[in-house]
Amino acid sequence: MQRRYITVDVFTDRPFGGNPLAVVLDAGGLSTEQMQAIAAEFNYSETTFVLPVADRAHDAQVRIFTVNREIPFAGHPNVGTAFVLATLAEKPPARLLFEEKAGLVPVEIMTEQGRVVSTEFTAPQPLKRMSHVSVEQAAACLSLSAGDVKTDRHPPQIISVGLAFLAVEVASRDALRRAQPNAEAFAKTFPCDGSDAVYFYTRDVPAGEKPCDLQARMFHPGSSGLSEDPATGSATAASAALLADLDDTKDGELKLTIGQGVDMGRPSLLLTRVRKENGKVVSIHVGGACVKMMEGTFRFEGKG
Repeated sequence: MQRRYITVDVFTDRPFGGNPLAVVLDAGGLSTEQMQAIAAEFNYSETTFVLPVADRAHDAQVRIFTVNREIPFAGHPNVGTAFVLATLAEKPPARLLFEEKAGLVPVEIMTEQGRVVSTEFTAPQPLKRMSHVSVEQAAACLSLSAGDVKTDRHPPQIISVGLAFLAVEVASRDALRRAQPNAEAFAKTFPCDGSDAVYFYTRDVPAGEKPCDLQARMFHPGSSGLSEDPATGSATAASAALLADLDDTKDGELKLTIGQGVDMGRPSLLLTRVRKENGKVVSIHVGGACVKMMEGTFRFEGKG
């Protein structure tokens, strides 16, 4: 059976920016092992597979695979998969609801003159704040010194809204730029609370990178050692939720514009909003633009 796929660049409005994603359509009948092999063949940070729903009130079951494993939730796969499905529809829907391992993920569809321009997911789980990691260990993972790590708002900490990351604030844009993944330090730190990756950001954003409020990067295990992700929606969602949780605002919506991927030549722009009621975070949203890149078909004859 031939399978159709479409690739998109996510969190960007121009080709060859953002984070690439492969979306395999009509994936019913593929085994977990086959999906993993296909994801490894695409060799993107994630590949999604669109499957029949368990509940007809929902729009699609979506399974998400890195080159190494299946994950319960991720941000740019939701933004990109929703963009693909909405553009294929005769009339773009206002909203899609995906079944995923982490739970139900609603995705809003934004259009202009009938054309899909961006999408925004809602995190499937509330913010979880888990283990702290020492400043020295977090800095070592990034090949930085302890003085490059800021702790005035929060210490290095594992956080999650469906997928766990170590969140670290660094003191300067220069430190963000200088960071390099250190395999030895990663091996000493991870796995921890289900996390194997570091998302790090700075508030020190130069005028030329405005309107970004933060600039961020993310290191994670890839197909051959540690690699960098150009845009990480799930870590962005968790970090935006953490910062909102720490904010004194009791009621209202806190918004951040976050740049990522700039230092690796794939600039991305992620738009976050976090709603609070009575001092509590009640919903977490991340969105952005997408660009369709390639489409085609393949026939998978292998056995799982």
